[in-house]
Amino acid sequence: MATSTPALGVVLPRDLPADRIVPFARRAEEVGLDELWVVEDLAFHGGIAQAATVLATTRRLTVGIGILPAATRAPSTTAMEAATLAALHPGRLHLGIGHGMPAWMRQIGIWPASPLAMLAETTSAVRALLHGERVTVAGRYVTADDVALHAPPASPPPVLTGVRGPRSLEVSGRVADGTILDMPVTPEYLAVARAAIDAGRTSAGAAAPPAHRVVAFSTGAVHDDAATARAAVRPSLGVLGEPDWAAQIDPLPFAADFRALRDTSGSPDAFGAAMPGAWVDALAVVGTPDAVRARLAELGSHGVSSVVLVPTSPDPARPDDPFAALDALAAVTAPPTGSA
Repeated sequence: MATSTPALGVVLPRDLPADRIVPFARRAEEVGLDELWVVEDLAFHGGIAQAATVLATTRRLTVGIGILPAATRAPSTTAMEAATLAALHPGRLHLGIGHGMPAWMRQIGIWPASPLAMLAETTSAVRALLHGERVTVAGRYVTADDVALHAPPASPPPVLTGVRGPRSLEVSGRVADGTILDMPVTPEYLAVARAAIDAGRTSAGAAAPPAHRVVAFSTGAVHDDAATARAAVRPSLGVLGEPDWAAQIDPLPFAADFRALRDTSGSPDAFGAAMPGAWVDALAVVGTPDAVRARLAELGSHGVSSVVLVPTSPDPARPDDPFAALDALAAVTAPPTGSA
Protein backbone atom coordinates (compact mmCIF):
# COMPACT_ATOMS: atom_id res chain seq x y z
CA MET A 1 0.00 0.00 0.00
CA ALA A 2 1.45 3.37 -0.99
CA THR A 3 2.49 5.74 1.76
CA SER A 4 0.54 8.97 2.00
CA THR A 5 0.17 11.57 4.69
CA PRO A 6 -3.39 11.54 6.00
CA ALA A 7 -5.42 14.65 6.62
CA LEU A 8 -5.26 15.84 10.24
CA GLY A 9 -8.39 16.77 12.11
CA VAL A 10 -9.76 17.28 15.58
CA VAL A 11 -12.94 16.35 17.41
CA LEU A 12 -15.07 19.21 18.68
CA PRO A 13 -15.52 18.27 22.36
CA ARG A 14 -19.07 17.14 23.03
CA ASP A 15 -19.25 19.12 26.30
CA LEU A 16 -17.86 22.35 24.90
CA PRO A 17 -20.35 25.13 25.74
CA ALA A 18 -22.35 26.15 22.69
CA ASP A 19 -20.95 29.67 22.72
CA ARG A 20 -17.42 28.25 22.36
CA ILE A 21 -18.13 26.12 19.27
CA VAL A 22 -17.40 28.86 16.73
CA PRO A 23 -14.19 30.10 18.43
CA PHE A 24 -12.95 26.50 18.67
CA ALA A 25 -13.67 25.79 15.00
CA ARG A 26 -12.04 29.01 13.87
CA ARG A 27 -8.96 28.29 15.98
CA ALA A 28 -8.74 24.79 14.46
CA GLU A 29 -8.72 26.40 11.02
CA GLU A 30 -6.15 28.99 12.08
CA VAL A 31 -3.65 26.38 13.26
CA GLY A 32 -3.84 24.64 9.90
CA LEU A 33 -5.95 21.57 10.63
CA ASP A 34 -7.73 19.96 7.69
CA GLU A 35 -10.88 18.61 9.34
CA LEU A 36 -13.17 19.13 12.32
CA TRP A 37 -15.56 16.40 13.42
CA VAL A 38 -18.64 16.98 15.55
CA VAL A 39 -20.24 14.30 17.69
CA GLU A 40 -23.86 13.66 18.55
CA ASP A 41 -24.00 12.06 21.99
CA LEU A 42 -27.23 11.80 23.93
CA ALA A 43 -28.14 15.01 25.77
CA PHE A 44 -25.23 17.06 24.40
CA HIS A 45 -25.27 19.03 21.10
CA GLY A 46 -27.05 18.00 17.88
CA GLY A 47 -24.82 16.84 15.05
CA ILE A 48 -26.58 18.66 12.22
CA ALA A 49 -26.76 21.94 14.14
CA GLN A 50 -23.09 21.83 15.02
CA ALA A 51 -22.01 20.94 11.49
CA ALA A 52 -24.12 23.71 9.95
CA THR A 53 -22.69 26.27 12.36
CA VAL A 54 -19.08 25.27 11.78
CA LEU A 55 -19.47 25.16 8.01
CA ALA A 56 -21.03 28.62 7.99
CA THR A 57 -18.36 30.21 10.18
CA THR A 58 -15.19 28.72 8.67
CA ARG A 59 -13.82 28.86 5.16
CA ARG A 60 -11.96 25.68 4.29
CA LEU A 61 -12.34 23.06 7.04
CA THR A 62 -13.86 19.75 6.06
CA VAL A 63 -16.59 19.11 8.62
CA GLY A 64 -17.44 15.56 9.56
CA ILE A 65 -20.45 14.36 11.50
CA GLY A 66 -19.36 11.41 13.56
CA ILE A 67 -21.89 10.01 14.05
CA LEU A 68 -25.65 10.21 13.62
CA PRO A 69 -27.27 7.11 15.18
CA ALA A 70 -29.16 5.31 12.42
CA ALA A 71 -32.28 4.77 14.53
CA THR A 72 -32.87 8.42 15.45
CA ARG A 73 -33.87 9.79 12.01
CA ALA A 74 -35.62 8.57 8.89
CA PRO A 75 -33.16 8.24 5.99
CA SER A 76 -35.13 10.82 4.01
CA THR A 77 -34.70 13.37 6.80
CA THR A 78 -30.98 12.67 7.14
CA ALA A 79 -30.53 12.97 3.38
CA MET A 80 -32.47 16.26 3.23
CA GLU A 81 -30.30 17.80 5.96
CA ALA A 82 -27.05 16.54 4.46
CA ALA A 83 -28.03 17.61 0.94
CA THR A 84 -28.75 21.13 2.14
CA LEU A 85 -25.35 21.40 3.84
CA ALA A 86 -23.58 19.89 0.85
CA ALA A 87 -25.24 22.33 -1.54
CA LEU A 88 -24.36 25.31 0.64
CA HIS A 89 -20.79 24.15 1.29
CA PRO A 90 -19.71 21.93 -1.64
CA GLY A 91 -16.98 19.41 -0.90
CA ARG A 92 -16.72 20.20 2.80
CA LEU A 93 -19.12 17.74 4.44
CA HIS A 94 -18.55 14.14 5.47
CA LEU A 95 -21.59 12.35 6.89
CA GLY A 96 -21.16 9.61 9.47
CA ILE A 97 -23.88 7.16 10.47
CA GLY A 98 -23.57 4.44 13.10
CA HIS A 99 -25.31 2.24 15.61
CA GLY A 100 -25.15 4.74 18.45
CA MET A 101 -24.25 3.71 21.98
CA PRO A 102 -26.55 0.81 22.96
CA ALA A 103 -27.15 2.10 26.49
CA TRP A 104 -28.17 5.52 25.20
CA MET A 105 -30.38 4.11 22.47
CA ARG A 106 -32.12 1.87 24.99
CA GLN A 107 -32.52 4.83 27.32
CA ILE A 108 -34.70 6.54 24.72
CA GLY A 109 -36.37 3.35 23.55
CA ILE A 110 -35.02 3.03 20.00
CA TRP A 111 -32.33 0.32 20.10
CA PRO A 112 -33.24 -1.99 17.18
CA ALA A 113 -33.47 -5.75 17.41
CA SER A 114 -30.98 -5.94 14.53
CA PRO A 115 -28.52 -3.02 14.61
CA LEU A 116 -26.76 -4.40 11.52
CA ALA A 117 -29.94 -4.37 9.43
CA MET A 118 -30.82 -0.89 10.66
CA LEU A 119 -27.36 0.42 9.75
CA ALA A 120 -27.23 -1.23 6.33
CA GLU A 121 -30.73 -0.14 5.29
CA THR A 122 -30.30 3.41 6.56
CA THR A 123 -26.85 3.96 5.05
CA SER A 124 -27.89 2.53 1.69
CA ALA A 125 -31.01 4.69 1.50
CA VAL A 126 -29.27 7.91 2.58
CA ARG A 127 -26.44 7.40 0.11
CA ALA A 128 -28.82 6.61 -2.75
CA LEU A 129 -30.89 9.73 -2.08
CA LEU A 130 -27.80 11.94 -1.94
CA HIS A 131 -26.73 10.55 -5.31
CA GLY A 132 -30.03 11.54 -6.90
CA GLU A 133 -31.63 8.11 -7.00
CA ARG A 134 -35.31 7.41 -6.57
CA VAL A 135 -35.66 5.05 -3.64
CA THR A 136 -38.32 2.42 -3.23
CA VAL A 137 -37.62 -0.09 -0.49
CA ALA A 138 -39.57 -2.18 1.98
CA GLY A 139 -36.93 -3.29 4.46
CA ARG A 140 -37.01 -4.42 8.03
CA TYR A 141 -36.51 -0.85 9.25
CA VAL A 142 -36.55 1.43 6.21
CA THR A 143 -39.61 1.90 4.04
CA ALA A 144 -39.75 4.34 1.14
CA ASP A 145 -42.13 4.59 -1.80
CA ASP A 146 -40.61 6.39 -4.80
CA VAL A 147 -38.74 8.96 -2.68
CA ALA A 148 -36.20 11.32 -4.25
CA LEU A 149 -34.63 14.62 -3.27
CA HIS A 150 -35.96 17.64 -5.16
CA ALA A 151 -32.41 18.93 -5.68
CA PRO A 152 -29.70 16.40 -4.82
CA PRO A 153 -26.29 18.03 -4.30
CA ALA A 154 -23.99 18.32 -7.29
CA SER A 155 -21.18 16.95 -5.10
CA PRO A 156 -22.73 14.29 -2.85
CA PRO A 157 -20.97 14.09 0.51
CA PRO A 158 -19.33 10.78 1.34
CA VAL A 159 -21.44 8.66 3.67
CA LEU A 160 -19.34 6.81 6.23
CA THR A 161 -20.24 4.41 8.99
CA GLY A 162 -18.83 4.65 12.51
CA VAL A 163 -18.35 1.00 13.49
CA ARG A 164 -15.76 -1.27 15.08
CA GLY A 165 -16.72 -4.98 15.08
CA PRO A 166 -16.11 -7.35 12.15
CA ARG A 167 -19.74 -7.79 11.09
CA SER A 168 -20.38 -4.05 11.18
CA LEU A 169 -17.16 -3.40 9.28
CA GLU A 170 -18.30 -5.82 6.59
CA VAL A 171 -21.58 -3.89 6.30
CA SER A 172 -19.56 -0.69 5.96
CA GLY A 173 -17.56 -2.16 3.10
CA ARG A 174 -20.76 -3.17 1.31
CA VAL A 175 -22.73 0.06 1.55
CA ALA A 176 -20.60 3.04 2.67
CA ASP A 177 -18.05 5.40 1.16
CA GLY A 178 -15.84 4.98 4.20
CA THR A 179 -15.46 3.89 7.79
CA ILE A 180 -14.86 5.90 10.95
CA LEU A 181 -12.79 3.82 13.37
CA ASP A 182 -12.96 4.64 17.05
CA MET A 183 -9.79 4.92 19.10
CA PRO A 184 -7.34 3.34 19.45
CA VAL A 185 -6.43 2.76 15.80
CA THR A 186 -3.20 0.81 15.38
CA PRO A 187 -1.64 -0.88 12.35
CA GLU A 188 -2.69 -4.23 13.83
CA TYR A 189 -6.33 -3.22 14.21
CA LEU A 190 -6.26 -1.60 10.77
CA ALA A 191 -5.24 -4.90 9.21
CA VAL A 192 -8.21 -6.65 10.83
CA ALA A 193 -10.61 -3.83 9.98
CA ARG A 194 -9.49 -3.55 6.37
CA ALA A 195 -9.91 -7.30 5.89
CA ALA A 196 -13.52 -7.10 7.06
CA ILE A 197 -14.22 -3.97 5.00
CA ASP A 198 -12.68 -5.55 1.90
CA ALA A 199 -14.75 -8.70 2.43
CA GLY A 200 -17.87 -6.56 2.40
CA ARG A 201 -16.78 -4.76 -0.75
CA THR A 202 -16.07 -8.06 -2.45
CA SER A 203 -19.46 -9.48 -1.50
CA ALA A 204 -21.20 -6.39 -2.88
CA GLY A 205 -19.34 -6.57 -6.18
CA ALA A 206 -20.25 -3.78 -8.58
CA ALA A 207 -22.84 -2.47 -6.11
CA ALA A 208 -20.14 -1.37 -3.65
CA PRO A 209 -19.25 2.33 -3.66
CA PRO A 210 -16.27 3.02 -5.94
CA ALA A 211 -13.83 3.91 -3.14
CA HIS A 212 -13.59 3.52 0.61
CA ARG A 213 -11.80 5.94 2.92
CA VAL A 214 -10.81 5.25 6.53
CA VAL A 215 -11.02 7.89 9.24
CA ALA A 216 -9.13 7.08 12.43
CA PHE A 217 -10.11 8.73 15.70
CA SER A 218 -7.33 8.89 18.28
CA THR A 219 -6.37 10.40 21.58
CA GLY A 220 -3.53 12.81 20.89
CA ALA A 221 -1.17 15.21 22.59
CA VAL A 222 1.87 17.09 21.32
CA HIS A 223 4.72 18.44 23.43
CA ASP A 224 8.45 18.96 22.97
CA ASP A 225 8.91 16.58 25.91
CA ALA A 226 7.50 13.15 25.03
CA ALA A 227 6.91 12.18 28.67
CA THR A 228 4.77 15.28 29.19
CA ALA A 229 2.69 14.40 26.14
CA ARG A 230 2.24 10.82 27.38
CA ALA A 231 1.18 12.03 30.81
CA ALA A 232 -1.55 14.12 29.20
CA VAL A 233 -3.20 11.16 27.45
CA ARG A 234 -2.81 8.48 30.13
CA PRO A 235 -6.10 9.34 31.93
CA SER A 236 -8.07 8.73 28.72
CA LEU A 237 -6.42 5.37 27.98
CA GLY A 238 -7.50 3.54 31.11
CA VAL A 239 -10.97 2.86 29.74
CA LEU A 240 -9.48 0.76 26.93
CA GLY A 241 -9.31 -2.18 29.29
CA GLU A 242 -13.10 -2.47 29.28
CA PRO A 243 -14.81 -5.14 27.11
CA ASP A 244 -16.17 -2.61 24.61
CA TRP A 245 -12.65 -2.12 23.25
CA ALA A 246 -11.81 -5.78 22.74
CA ALA A 247 -11.95 -5.48 18.94
CA GLN A 248 -9.13 -2.92 19.00
CA ILE A 249 -7.05 -4.59 21.73
CA ASP A 250 -7.19 -8.24 20.62
CA PRO A 251 -4.90 -7.81 17.56
CA LEU A 252 -2.11 -6.13 19.56
CA PRO A 253 1.07 -8.11 20.26
CA PHE A 254 0.88 -7.08 23.92
CA ALA A 255 -2.84 -7.83 24.35
CA ALA A 256 -2.29 -10.54 26.99
CA ASP A 257 0.04 -8.35 29.05
CA PHE A 258 -2.38 -5.46 28.60
CA ARG A 259 -5.23 -7.44 30.13
CA ALA A 260 -3.04 -8.81 32.91
CA LEU A 261 -2.07 -5.28 33.93
CA ARG A 262 -5.70 -4.17 33.80
CA ASP A 263 -6.72 -7.05 36.05
CA THR A 264 -4.21 -6.00 38.69
CA SER A 265 -4.97 -2.27 38.47
CA GLY A 266 -7.48 -0.90 40.93
CA SER A 267 -9.18 1.52 38.53
CA PRO A 268 -9.04 2.78 34.94
CA ASP A 269 -7.00 5.77 36.13
CA ALA A 270 -4.49 3.50 37.84
CA PHE A 271 -4.33 1.34 34.74
CA GLY A 272 -3.60 4.30 32.47
CA ALA A 273 -0.92 5.56 34.84
CA ALA A 274 0.77 2.15 34.96
CA MET A 275 0.96 1.53 31.20
CA PRO A 276 4.49 1.33 29.78
CA GLY A 277 5.40 4.27 27.59
CA ALA A 278 5.61 2.01 24.54
CA TRP A 279 1.95 1.05 24.99
CA VAL A 280 0.95 4.70 25.24
CA ASP A 281 2.82 5.43 22.02
CA ALA A 282 1.01 2.55 20.31
CA LEU A 283 -2.46 3.50 21.56
CA ALA A 284 -2.34 7.25 20.92
CA VAL A 285 -0.89 9.82 18.55
CA VAL A 286 1.48 11.33 21.05
CA GLY A 287 4.91 12.82 21.56
CA THR A 288 7.08 15.48 20.01
CA PRO A 289 5.97 17.18 16.79
CA ASP A 290 8.34 14.99 14.78
CA ALA A 291 7.09 11.84 16.51
CA VAL A 292 3.48 12.80 15.78
CA ARG A 293 4.28 13.45 12.13
CA ALA A 294 5.93 10.03 11.94
CA ARG A 295 2.90 8.38 13.51
CA LEU A 296 0.58 10.10 11.04
CA ALA A 297 2.75 8.89 8.16
CA GLU A 298 2.68 5.34 9.58
CA LEU A 299 -1.10 5.33 9.77
CA GLY A 300 -1.26 6.75 6.26
CA SER A 301 0.92 3.91 5.01
CA HIS A 302 -1.70 1.50 6.36
CA GLY A 303 -4.52 3.14 4.42
CA VAL A 304 -5.82 5.81 6.79
CA SER A 305 -7.20 8.84 4.95
CA SER A 306 -7.73 11.09 7.98
CA VAL A 307 -6.52 11.05 11.57
CA VAL A 308 -8.89 12.89 13.91
CA LEU A 309 -7.56 13.70 17.36
CA VAL A 310 -9.52 14.10 20.55
CA PRO A 311 -7.97 17.33 21.81
CA THR A 312 -5.87 16.75 24.93
CA SER A 313 -3.97 19.63 26.49
CA PRO A 314 -0.30 18.87 27.17
CA ASP A 315 0.06 22.07 29.20
CA PRO A 316 0.05 21.33 32.96
CA ALA A 317 -1.08 24.93 33.54
CA ARG A 318 -4.11 24.42 31.26
CA PRO A 319 -4.93 20.71 31.73
CA ASP A 320 -8.60 20.83 30.78
CA ASP A 321 -8.44 23.50 28.09
CA PRO A 322 -9.15 22.14 24.59
CA PHE A 323 -7.85 25.38 23.11
CA ALA A 324 -4.44 24.56 24.60
CA ALA A 325 -4.55 21.30 22.66
CA LEU A 326 -5.21 23.20 19.44
CA ASP A 327 -2.32 25.56 20.16
CA ALA A 328 -0.01 22.56 20.61
CA LEU A 329 -1.11 21.04 17.30
CA ALA A 330 0.21 24.12 15.51
CA ALA A 331 3.69 22.62 15.98
CA VAL A 332 2.63 19.63 13.85
CA THR A 333 0.94 21.55 11.05
CA ALA A 334 3.83 24.03 10.77
CA PRO A 335 6.57 23.15 8.27
CA PRO A 336 9.31 21.06 9.93
CA THR A 337 12.41 22.98 11.03
CA GLY A 338 14.82 23.42 8.15
CA SER A 339 12.23 22.99 5.39
CA ALA A 340 12.05 25.48 2.56
